[in-house]
Amino acid sequence: MTKFFYIITFLLLIGFPANSENKTDELDKLFLKLKKEQNITVASKIESKIWKLWTTHPSEPSLTELLAEGSYYMSQNQLSSAHEIFSKAIELDPDWAEAWNKRATVLYLMGDYELSQNDINIVLSLEKRHFGALSGQGLVQSALKNYQSAIDSYVEAHKIYPAMKSPIIMIEKLKELIKNQSV
Repeated sequence: MTKFFYIITFLLLIGFPANSENKTDELDKLFLKLKKEQNITVASKIESKIWKLWTTHPSEPSLTELLAEGSYYMSQNQLSSAHEIFSKAIELDPDWAEAWNKRATVLYLMGDYELSQNDINIVLSLEKRHFGALSGQGLVQSALKNYQSAIDSYVEAHKIYPAMKSPIIMIEKLKELIKNQSV
């Protein structure tokens, strides 16, 4: 009977998605590693694990599938369809930061920078360490010609993910742009 109990317990445990507490703990550990890691190859592997956690809904596999469907539409440049799918995911779980982040990306691609920024604000209220949203915010603020705000976003992204090269590149380009405009 004891063996049977352990087998049933094991099957029940692997059958259920990890709860959000475990996910939070795992993210915390990954972010600590990411902040310390200077090797871009190792940091990229840590980043991939973070994205996997972000894009996997903590309790509803159907929402993970919905996000993947919207991402597919986005990759096919079917932005209206992607927007509709991500909006549905947000409606079903307004506390899922990645649904907001994906919709912010689509809105940016559609040229609706203010609405994109609104969604980024929500992402960052739900997950302040979201280096993807911070980098996206840099793009949005650049498009709005708010260059210092863009720089500030990239600085924050770099603090979270020091091995990521794009924030440093964008900061230098924006500083040069500001310098050229002031001449």
